[in-house]
Amino acid sequence: MSSLVWVELDGTALEHNLRQIRAGSAPGVLTCAVIKSNAYGHGAGPVSSLLPSADWFGVNSLEEGLELRSLGVARPILLMGHVPIAGLGEAVRADLRLTVFNRETIAALARLEGMPGPAGVHVKVDTGTSRQGVLPRDLEDFLRMVRGTRNVRLEGLSTHYANIEDTLNHEYAEMQLARFNEALAVTERVAGRPPYIHTACTAAALLFSSTHFTMLRTGIGLYGLWPSRETMVSAREKGGPVPDFRPVLSWKTRLVQVKDLPEGAYVGYGCSYRTMRPSILGVLPVGYADGYDRALGNHAHVLVRGRRAPVIGRICMNLCMVDLTDVPGARLEDEVMLMGSSGKERISAETMAEWANTINYEIVTRISPLLPRRVA
Repeated sequence: MSSLVWVELDGTALEHNLRQIRAGSAPGVLTCAVIKSNAYGHGAGPVSSLLPSADWFGVNSLEEGLELRSLGVARPILLMGHVPIAGLGEAVRADLRLTVFNRETIAALARLEGMPGPAGVHVKVDTGTSRQGVLPRDLEDFLRMVRGTRNVRLEGLSTHYANIEDTLNHEYAEMQLARFNEALAVTERVAGRPPYIHTACTAAALLFSSTHFTMLRTGIGLYGLWPSRETMVSAREKGGPVPDFRPVLSWKTRLVQVKDLPEGAYVGYGCSYRTMRPSILGVLPVGYADGYDRALGNHAHVLVRGRRAPVIGRICMNLCMVDLTDVPGARLEDEVMLMGSSGKERISAETMAEWANTINYEIVTRISPLLPRRVA
């Protein structure tokens, strides 16, 4: 079926990017490819099939894990978010590994009956992000509860860094790493050393080999996107090879109407744009319901026939408008690049993020999951 708005994935870029991230890790360090939130907007199904060398997959929710199992994914899957107490049995039956940080979760696992085996759990330590995680002062008691609970097998230990991407000063991350090493020592004393120890997001994997432990847990870099400018600068300052990331995603649509407007015509809701000359208007069937941010109105460009066409007027729920006056020959159903390359021009996720005053993560993850993902 033809679609007027779609996402294209570079079929080789994901594995290329994974190799770039792995390049600085020691032999034997595993990779957990984070494909939560519909693989950062890229599509969890196609992305999982395009990463044959990933050892594990990481997702946020029970629903995401079950979706991967329904698609035939047999590799280990780590659920990184909270699993509802009522869903724990389903998670264990699907052999989904659990990130745990609540005593209630451990108690509920002990009550399960007829399970195929013990649940593999990864204890998350809150070393300073103040989100999900066991505080260091509570870790020993939590581990003793895990160790003494039937249906539970301690499989991993993890944490997450609060300030490793958006800064050139990594003192806070270094403090968190020190706290994690203390937590690992407590874990080894109380419950033994778990086989999977993981703290490294993309920025940590690129900048600090001391964060690698036994498994990298990387997301944004897989998709060919830098976590931040500061991460790129820090990687360059290290003096070693800088990853050659290749963006995976292109976002495309088509012109659904082309028409002439006179000078002085208002465009869109609120009359926020008025033509200053006789103009050629293009209408695109994409809007904020598709994830094309409302803040892009009167700020962004799209690419048509290799040329930039300004987005004019407000972004609508399902439509937006562009000025085609300087795009010779634009016609109905011409392909339009919202994000990606056309001719010598390129619109990146970072550029769109600047226009919308946000970050590249949000730009890609908000692309509607209802849009088709095609592998090119």
